[in-house]
Amino acid sequence: MPRQSTEIPSLIAGLRREHPELEAIVAAAEDPLYVVGGAVRDQLLGRGRADLDLVVVGDAGALARSLGADPVEHERFATAKVEIDGREVDLATARTETYPEPGALPVVAPAAGIEEDLGRRDFTVNAMAVPLGGEARLVDPHGGREDLDRGLLRVLHDRSFEDDPTRAIRAARYAARLGFGLEAGTERLLGAADFGTVSGDRRWAELRRLAAEDTAPKGFELLAGWGLAELRDGGAALAAGVAAMLGVPPWRGEVERADAVLAAALGPVGGEVDLAAASPVQPSEGVELAGRCDPVELVVARALGAEWLDEYISEWRGVVLEINGADLIAAGVPQGPALGRGLAAALRAKLDGEAAGREAELAAALVGARPDRPSP
Repeated sequence: MPRQSTEIPSLIAGLRREHPELEAIVAAAEDPLYVVGGAVRDQLLGRGRADLDLVVVGDAGALARSLGADPVEHERFATAKVEIDGREVDLATARTETYPEPGALPVVAPAAGIEEDLGRRDFTVNAMAVPLGGEARLVDPHGGREDLDRGLLRVLHDRSFEDDPTRAIRAARYAARLGFGLEAGTERLLGAADFGTVSGDRRWAELRRLAAEDTAPKGFELLAGWGLAELRDGGAALAAGVAAMLGVPPWRGEVERADAVLAAALGPVGGEVDLAAASPVQPSEGVELAGRCDPVELVVARALGAEWLDEYISEWRGVVLEINGADLIAAGVPQGPALGRGLAAALRAKLDGEAAGREAELAAALVGARPDRPSP
């Protein structure tokens, strides 16, 4: 029995099970509607739910509005984004894309059918579609199902990386996530990926998407191995360490994971190396050092070995005074720099265990506020 006769009904049933929001969309659609790309790929791989991308051979904006949602539309690219029952769905009008020059944003035109739309995509495994309604079939004009079985990423045409160099970063992202290799011809074509033809923002956005993946360290290793990225020394291992650290207290939620992983892999972002080499003797010294750095620097410095930063995050930075400037003014300290000197001195004393309680804080502040005291 042909594989499709048993596989496709199961595929469609799986998509509907993983994406219950499809029912409302199918009911509202008047034009041919297809699930495309990652949702199809991951369902065939048994990976469960993926981002849902739908293509309408018609007007995606009109379908979005008919769903009663307040769609975010991108007219230039004939796409719309809607939220249904708390789930985000991307809708796109079937379209073709041409690139006037390497790295340029594509010129979009309506496509006559789904096959034309699939021809604009990055890799064959992302160029498959399943119709919602009508004949149950897998639309696979470029052999994506076979490449899926073989664990290969294959571009659809020889100019793919030249047209859009950021596809090379996507290749690393998918290869790392899926455990796939590059088809031999695709690997040869990587040399056409010239990031100088795209804006820094577009390149950075794609790198950040890679950094957000659980398999980001492997992805950055692949990019480096292909000669498309220069990692800092030990960058892949450092990225893995940062990712692991952000999953446990006290660092969980401190920074956006993608930003920290990206900085760890490619860095440096600033003072993290010097911070990691520091060995503060007193908590106040640690607070002064860490206070000069942004959160990403702190995270990377900790992954580089600055274990004392655990105490900074969990304890030291949360220390606050019981006194304030009004208390110093009432005690005779004039308004101006003396107030700042006094409060800073009191905080240092409290951090270092030399001032416990309001009266001790005030005494330390009054000493620190004296004009003859050096600035911290």
